[in-house]
Amino acid sequence: MHRSDRGVCRRKFKSVGGFLTLVVMVLLSLGGCYTKGPVAMPAGQPWSDWAPGQVLDAKTGRVVPTDTWLEQLAGYDVIYLGEEHHNRFHIDAALTVLRSIADRGRKPVLAMEMFGWDGQSALDRYLTSTAATRTGFLEDVGWKQNWGGAFEDYEPLVQFARDHQLPLMAMNPPKPLIRQVVKQGLAQAKLLPEWRQWGMEGEAIVDDVAYRSRILSQLQACHGGGAPEDYQTMYEASMVRDEGMAKTVAAALSRARAGVDVAQGPVVSYTGGGHVQYRLPVPNRVVRRVPAGLKQMTVYLATFEQDRAAEVYQSMQEGIADFVWLTPPGSQGAPRRCR
Repeated sequence: MHRSDRGVCRRKFKSVGGFLTLVVMVLLSLGGCYTKGPVAMPAGQPWSDWAPGQVLDAKTGRVVPTDTWLEQLAGYDVIYLGEEHHNRFHIDAALTVLRSIADRGRKPVLAMEMFGWDGQSALDRYLTSTAATRTGFLEDVGWKQNWGGAFEDYEPLVQFARDHQLPLMAMNPPKPLIRQVVKQGLAQAKLLPEWRQWGMEGEAIVDDVAYRSRILSQLQACHGGGAPEDYQTMYEASMVRDEGMAKTVAAALSRARAGVDVAQGPVVSYTGGGHVQYRLPVPNRVVRRVPAGLKQMTVYLATFEQDRAAEVYQSMQEGIADFVWLTPPGSQGAPRRCR
């Protein structure tokens, strides 16, 4: 599990307040996760020719021709890019995808985890108004409250959408709504006015068995010290976030399909890798909402260092994504994993 994605591994919680604060911080920056374990070393070691910058077919571990692969992206309905947070090379990969789609006459719809639904109107104003200022935008969109960290990390994606007049969708349910789920549990949160305010009253929060097994094991492996009920509400908040993000993606796809501009699309979802992994968090929930004629692809953006090659290979054997894009480490180095 990435330190930057779910918080500091093995952190002990000394108070309920401290636990809830970290839980919300963790859920608002959920990313990819591996739990360290023994890795078989297959004959021939398929990673011997791997290098940063390559795209791998996750089913075979083989390098695919990047230009040919990029040409195919415009034909998809949804492309999920799962990043390791604070890695500029992952932003560059996303820009490459967006440019490739735009160069082929399409108008991609960008959806980002880094913005909450309560910031959508501010996003829309910033994208369309020449009078909007960067400082005012960050204040109006609630950047510090909803995401935090350096906006510069993600600004190139926002600026690309602004320069090319592309829609940019805020994917995250509002942070106060997630806090309520963490603190009170899903059943109680559903009774609160905010649940209806954000159009969640008619939404099914699907508790998938495979998703539960994967997410709970990750939470317990990397966040020791919590009581069982804490893990349960944290898990419920994770479900709500992923269901809310799937709701955003499905709605964006529906609008693109119904619009008069046939060039609109595909939807490019940009989130932490944990919302892409094994298709369980968001992609499978979108399938439930758009069951007919949906063509989607998952791409896991992964820091590549030679001593992590077997770990990456194992994750691909487990089906972490359709493709894995290898990149150099970001400025903070390779993400730490729970042991």
